[in-house]
Parts: sequence; C-alpha cells; structure tokens
Amino acid sequence: MNNPLNVLGLALRAGKLVSGDEAVMKAVRRKEARLVVIASDASDGTLKKYRDKCHYYDIPLVQFGTRAELGHHTGKAERVVIALTDAGFSELLRKKLQTYSEVTNIEQTGQQTPGL
Repeated sequence: MNNPLNVLGLALRAGKLVSGDEAVMKAVRRKEARLVVIASDASDGTLKKYRDKCHYYDIPLVQFGTRAELGHHTGKAERVVIALTDAGFSELLRKKLQTYSEVTNIEQTGQQTPGL
C-alpha cells in the first residue's frame, strides 16, 4: 500500500469516507470530517471555499491527487473533494502523504539518502 490514495478505498469500505461537494460540506459543518482532501486540479474557487471552511471549523485540509485519481480510488466518477470521517484513517493518510512526499522530493532533486 505504497500509494497514499489506497487509504481512501479502505476508508470507503469501512464507511468512513464521504465524497462530493454537498456531502463533504455537510460533514465539515457538522464537524464530522477529520480530514478533507481536495484534488490538485480543483478550481481556485473550490480550493478557496474549502480552505476557508476548513480553517473556520479547524479541520485539516490537504491537496493531493487529481480528480480522476480521487475518483478511481473511491470507486466513483471523478471527485474533486472527499472527507475522511475517522481519526484513524485521517492520521494514516496524513502519514502516508508525508512519507510519499519525502520520497517524491528525493527523486525530484536527485539526492540520495545515505545508507540506501
């Protein structure tokens, strides 16, 4: 499970994921969302809307994956925004994203980590 987005499929099967604009906004307003994921190719207006709402309700927001990738990993059509409603899944995804981005950064800069 190297790809962080695989966590989304697990959360979906566990019933701990909501997707789509209305469902995610409702989860944010009810403070049920533990982490909101917005597609990297979301419009500026959508990004601003969720950045503002998540900031207001103190809910973490990450921007990762394309709308096609988010849809694929949740078994749905393209998705611009999803929310994890479980603290465990949200923490797992955040850790995976952190590790994944560290590996990506190493590959992009051409630097190698000593001992590897």
